[in-house]
Amino acid sequence: MKTYLITGGAGFIGSNLTDRLLEDGNNVIAIDNFCSFYNPKLKEKNIENALKYGNYKLYREDINDRRKLSDIFKNNKIDCVVHLAAQAGVRPSIKDPLYYEKVNMQGTLNLIEEMKNNYVKKFLLASSSSVYGNSNDIPFNENMSTDRCISPYAATKKADEVMSYVYHNLYGMNVIIPRFFTVYGPRQRPDLAISKFTDLIYNDKKIPMYGDGSTFRDYTYIDDIVDGIVKCALYLDKEDVYEILNLGSSNPITLKKMIEVIAKELNKEPDIEQLDMQKGDVSGTYADITKAKELIGYEPKVSFEEGIKRFVKYYKNNRI
Repeated sequence: MKTYLITGGAGFIGSNLTDRLLEDGNNVIAIDNFCSFYNPKLKEKNIENALKYGNYKLYREDINDRRKLSDIFKNNKIDCVVHLAAQAGVRPSIKDPLYYEKVNMQGTLNLIEEMKNNYVKKFLLASSSSVYGNSNDIPFNENMSTDRCISPYAATKKADEVMSYVYHNLYGMNVIIPRFFTVYGPRQRPDLAISKFTDLIYNDKKIPMYGDGSTFRDYTYIDDIVDGIVKCALYLDKEDVYEILNLGSSNPITLKKMIEVIAKELNKEPDIEQLDMQKGDVSGTYADITKAKELIGYEPKVSFEEGIKRFVKYYKNNRI
């Protein structure tokens, strides 16, 4: 049994990970500020299962509140920190880059400073496929340059990766960084494409399709991502760890096909409104997961069609 501190613990990935860790018999300490980026009621629903466990503790706090964060570390014996909290969204980051710097970069620095001060040595930092920018070299592998981000959000995730290496080098902190590729499934944020398009198609509304539908994403089902995170966390038990791993499906899907699969599952005809491409959006993502397979035994299992089937079922049963 281990004690995991999960930031963003009531969010999409955080709550699904929490359920898995609790079911496996671990202690979970969750931090989440329940901000208004999307309806906080969704996060309240996300943690309903976790609240039934005696080995679950929730702090409704912000990682940028240093005093509260310090108290959490001092009052709990933590084995591993899983840092999922972030201000997400590529397009909103272009409008307010200073806020993204504060939450994503300062928040991460606050967290690893408290880890250093309290001798917590195992750190899992969630990063993003967006750090690869608009690279023409596909599939993306971890040895590629990530120096040409095209959004402030991506730049903050890249900066977090670099800072975590500093703490690994200076203080012997074991660090593993999964780069997530377009995660979807139950509890997905309503602003993300699959969730948003499912809602629009279900309610017979127009679907904004940016570009001609040929852009593509490496959509990865939440259960596969959670399994990858758990395997990453276990890898931190080794000596002298600093690793970056792609966690994706390695099966990119075009925007046009994504809409078609959702519409078919809903038995609806999509009403598409074609729009210009948006600044900051990459043309495609495609994960080379060879390293993750070899290093941690990562093996995604859920096909895109099966994942959409599960998500649509969840959507119909949990609309707010």
